[in-house]
Amino acid sequence: MLRLPPFALLRPATLEEAARLLAEEGAAEGRPVRLVAGGTDLWPNMKRRHQQAASVVSLMGIPELAGIRNGGGGGEPGGAGALRIGATTLLDDVARDPRVAARYPALAAAVASISSPPLRNMGTLGGNLCVDTRCTYYNQTEEWRRAIDYCMKAEGAICWVATSSPRCWAHSASDSAPMLCALGAAVLLASPRGERSVPVADLYRDDGIDYLARRPDEILTEVELPADADRGACRAAFWKLRRRGSIDFAVLSVAAAAWTDAAGIVTRASLYLGAVGSAPVAAGAAAALLVGQPLRALAEDPELVAAAGRLARQAATPMDNTDFQTQWRGVMAARYTEAALRELAGGERQRLAPRHPLPAA
Repeated sequence: MLRLPPFALLRPATLEEAARLLAEEGAAEGRPVRLVAGGTDLWPNMKRRHQQAASVVSLMGIPELAGIRNGGGGGEPGGAGALRIGATTLLDDVARDPRVAARYPALAAAVASISSPPLRNMGTLGGNLCVDTRCTYYNQTEEWRRAIDYCMKAEGAICWVATSSPRCWAHSASDSAPMLCALGAAVLLASPRGERSVPVADLYRDDGIDYLARRPDEILTEVELPADADRGACRAAFWKLRRRGSIDFAVLSVAAAAWTDAAGIVTRASLYLGAVGSAPVAAGAAAALLVGQPLRALAEDPELVAAAGRLARQAATPMDNTDFQTQWRGVMAARYTEAALRELAGGERQRLAPRHPLPAA
């Protein structure tokens, strides 16, 4: 049985105390400190010795970091009608919240696709946004990794996915991140130096090791959903590919959003792919193709959605770092993009092989 290594568990009661502990523990040379919420990613990683920590700061005892509430004035994140979700809000609470389901149904579907019911009742939205990148050569036991002389992401010097590459190609594993990127959401980051708001799309770096743009002393405290991305102003869809209908991480996900004018013409579109890069991948050319088109064309014009799918495929760079063959995952990037676009246009949700795990939104 895998066991956790020794470490100090710190349980602050306020955000200020958590920020202070993170700064103090992180300043101690040779004493890595980590944040934990639900622990569904960190604890298994520490058991397998993927991640080390002398101190772990728990955020679950801070009441202000949990819950879903309405925002203040304006149409930007934090504006009038915007929805604000605390970072330690449980994934199941996000997926089942009637405000999220009514206003941001594609986000509710994305969150409902994460892992399994027991883990959604432990994991948090902030934790899923910060979840570690994954790779076939990394997410193994310590003994397995030692047998291949480890990999670049932990203790080794080679990326076994691309052995001549100077960087790590572990892929982004968050299901909420692509959808939040497509909706234009932002996160609040707090530190002893104050708070700053960052678009979710800017939270990530395209690097399998240094994959978060969050500073070491910052705590992700809140997700801000803009009012102009709710169902009344925006249509969105989320599709996820994995071998089984639950538990498994995505090997591909597609998050699409489109805004229209009074005549039903697409004025803005956003499309992000998950699990095909070390960060959510923006398929900008595919999204740009939709602008100026009638929304109904996405359900009625197969040539248009096929062209968008081909452009999304060009943005995807699936590699041999997870389940299924890379070539097939590339083909499915196009097909799942087409399916997501048809759905957000009001078309009937189709079932693609392998069986899609999500119910119709």
